[in-house]
Amino acid sequence: MKAALCVLMCLLATSATAQSPSPAMAPTGTLRAVFLGGNVVQGRMDARTGTATGPVPDLVRELARSLGIPHSIAPVPDAAAVIAALKSGTADIGFLAYDDTRAREVDFGAAFIVMFNSYLVPAGSPIERSADVDRPGVTVAAVKGQTQELFVSSHMKNARVRVLQSMPPQSELEKILGGGEVHAFAINRQRSLDAQAASGGRLRALPDSFLEVDQSFVVAKGDRAKLEIIERFVAGVRASGFITSSIERAGLTGVDVASDRK
Repeated sequence: MKAALCVLMCLLATSATAQSPSPAMAPTGTLRAVFLGGNVVQGRMDARTGTATGPVPDLVRELARSLGIPHSIAPVPDAAAVIAALKSGTADIGFLAYDDTRAREVDFGAAFIVMFNSYLVPAGSPIERSADVDRPGVTVAAVKGQTQELFVSSHMKNARVRVLQSMPPQSELEKILGGGEVHAFAINRQRSLDAQAASGGRLRALPDSFLEVDQSFVVAKGDRAKLEIIERFVAGVRASGFITSSIERAGLTGVDVASDRK
């Protein structure tokens, strides 16, 4: 009788574990997330406190809360680092803008934000709209590996593309645009508006978006057990207004809530 009771308890415990999404999402017991620390659309790190704020940190905390487990959030410098963390198993989830080349290395889950992208030009530039950029004699700059660079490197037919290794600081950005080395800089709209505001009238963000791209959850290639859990979670926070509130708290203007594309 005692042996039968022990077997029954083990079966119940196994069944409960199978039904719980926590082991699938966080095998270590802590939900470990990585995000692009330099992308304000995803989040920001407070250098003084080390606290992460913004849509991605908000989503990670809410997902961990819904699972009833602790979490960790770490910023990384670029998409390659997000992918490497997932491949090595040091992170359970990451966040990237969708791109076909990235989709060969990680599996993309639900989208939570659509990110707009705008060219930044000198204030006196004759370039008025994105359609004016791909012309002979125009040099377009973008940061290597970022969504904007992947786009301009594959779509520009007439303009010359200059690929930078990292995002230049504001002073350098003003120098390369103001000095005529570069005629347009391809970055996300939030960054272009921030740079325009910081330039004191020396730079101008074009009013239209040359690319709309989803910011999505990503997991290690083949780790698809997480995707259904993520899909349900994102559908819930999208419908509840959680994502909208997070965008408003972060003061973002170059994004919108991603639509349910099903």
